[in-house]
Amino acid sequence: MRPGRQAGGLGEVVFGLSRELELRGNAVEIILPKYDCLRYDQIEGLHVAYHDLPVPWYSGAVHCTVWSGFVHGRRCYFLDPHSSDQFFNRSHLYGSPDDVARFAFFSKAALEFLLKADKRPDVIHCHDWQTGLVPVLLFETYQQCGMHDQRVCYTIHNFSHQGITREHILWATGLTRPERFFDYDRLRDNFNHNAINLMKGGIVYSNFVTTVSPQYAWEVTYTDRGMGLAHTLHLHKEKFGGVLNGLDYGVWNPEVDEFIPARFGIDSIEQKYENKRTLRDRLMLGHAWKPIVCYVGRLDRQKGVHLIRHALFYALAQGAQFVLIGSSPDPSINAQFWDLKHQLNDNPDCHLEMSYDESLAHLIYAGADILVMPSLFEPCGLAQMIALKYGTVPVVRAVGGLVDTVFDRDHSSRPLHERNGFVFHQVDHMALESALARAIGLWHSHPEQFRDLALNGMRANHSWAPAGQDYLNIYGRIRNQ
Repeated sequence: MRPGRQAGGLGEVVFGLSRELELRGNAVEIILPKYDCLRYDQIEGLHVAYHDLPVPWYSGAVHCTVWSGFVHGRRCYFLDPHSSDQFFNRSHLYGSPDDVARFAFFSKAALEFLLKADKRPDVIHCHDWQTGLVPVLLFETYQQCGMHDQRVCYTIHNFSHQGITREHILWATGLTRPERFFDYDRLRDNFNHNAINLMKGGIVYSNFVTTVSPQYAWEVTYTDRGMGLAHTLHLHKEKFGGVLNGLDYGVWNPEVDEFIPARFGIDSIEQKYENKRTLRDRLMLGHAWKPIVCYVGRLDRQKGVHLIRHALFYALAQGAQFVLIGSSPDPSINAQFWDLKHQLNDNPDCHLEMSYDESLAHLIYAGADILVMPSLFEPCGLAQMIALKYGTVPVVRAVGGLVDTVFDRDHSSRPLHERNGFVFHQVDHMALESALARAIGLWHSHPEQFRDLALNGMRANHSWAPAGQDYLNIYGRIRNQ
């Protein structure tokens, strides 16, 4: 969930999609672990909804308290296990050595809560490998306990993490026939015959599987982006598709954004330059007739860090300024960019902010002219959709959701009024330069044409409305199975 402590795009999706579904008249409830690092000040009316929920675990049971509250209007249930394992009292969401056990328990506990609290949703919508066991447990165990009408939609946000583990997790969750589940048609990993794959289980057992953009759905099925699951997706292609994520325009909208000094829209884009001046003042950049190129997001290999670094120096060489906000979970990458920050500390055309600051991120989107996003792969991407809304022209690599949202000014087959950025295809410096040079060159040489390109981006609709309808169509299809 976004107001608590969200995990990247997944939190955005759960929040945005649930609100869209409620606006369309559906009852939506969200089940989450009760992490100790939640922003409890943003949960309204937190109270105990179920005092003692025993969850079968190995040969015994772990007792849980189930809490309930509202997060920005969404009803949420928080599962709080009382166990010496301290599953969710880690001061972080992911990254523990026993993550598989933590989230296998969460999957089991969520279904046990639905069963004991007599909740029978038409559709259970679960996400990523962490909940891959939900459809397995539902159809292998809970269907026989009275949950025979429930259906599962399973959304995979990133195929890079699949929950590959050993047999013990089957025994822990009550799936006590390992010979049944160690089958290539069920949970056995396609390449490690001694392991089970929780994401594969989610694909096999779900009624429908989605990923977060049509292009990424194609990539994971027909290229190595499926990380070993392409064959499984082929077998289940009749129930697999890509639904492009939406963007929460209640949060990311320059017409109502509380974090920027000058709000603006399509009819008042000139106000964008007031934000540019404020951004320069805040970051102590020079006031010159130059475009600002920015990068906003994580610094990891998926995002093409070598190309981000090259974009910085190339932009400076081409008469632009460069602003970056982000940090890396990888200590070596973090150290590399801290070195860059110190190296460029006195440069009036460059600023690197090595931690996330929400207000500054909003100001960067509002004040920059060009966003660079040279991802090696990108299931959906939110930064480019935010940039489009803020009239910041994206320069992106042609992968995943970037293909579905950014259309090259010079080479796209789209109508001129739909072209909204610059696209490159390879992962080398020359490819990046070819696109970035066109963007910076257009800003310098033809400012009116650059402005028209920015306006094209602002007119695009990437709200949750189209995705909400797509998911309702999917839910309707699987309810009748």
